[in-house]
Amino acid sequence: MTLQIELASPLLPEVSALIYESDAFAQALYPPESNHLMDIDALAQPNVIFCVARLDGMLMGCGAAVLMPDGYAEIKRMFVRESARGRRIGYHILTFLETQVKAHGLSVARLETGVLNHDAIRLYEKMGYVRIPPFGDYRDDPLSLFYEKYL
Repeated sequence: MTLQIELASPLLPEVSALIYESDAFAQALYPPESNHLMDIDALAQPNVIFCVARLDGMLMGCGAAVLMPDGYAEIKRMFVRESARGRRIGYHILTFLETQVKAHGLSVARLETGVLNHDAIRLYEKMGYVRIPPFGDYRDDPLSLFYEKYL
């Protein structure tokens, strides 16, 4: 089993398909007002680091870090296909993004996740993310949790 994490364009057809799969997963769990999804065009902006995970060459996951003007990066679009879960792919995507964020001179990563994403919550907490109040444009939402980590 070979895992490769690489920078990629969200505009590529196979990557866009993965993002739509991620949308469907989130939309099945949460109402529209509690889904804070970045669309593909926003993910292709210059201030976004977007990566994919390939397991034995097959696209299995993705993640992004948005470099914010306020001096932090927001982790977005963390997703691993159900068939690939349990293989630490999310850990490797997040580690890759944290390294990229640090290389861009930022030392804080923040994120929002849903209360029903138990695997994601476990991953973030194991990787040192701590709960914080809503940040940026987010507001209190009983279906959202907010996290931060100093890198």
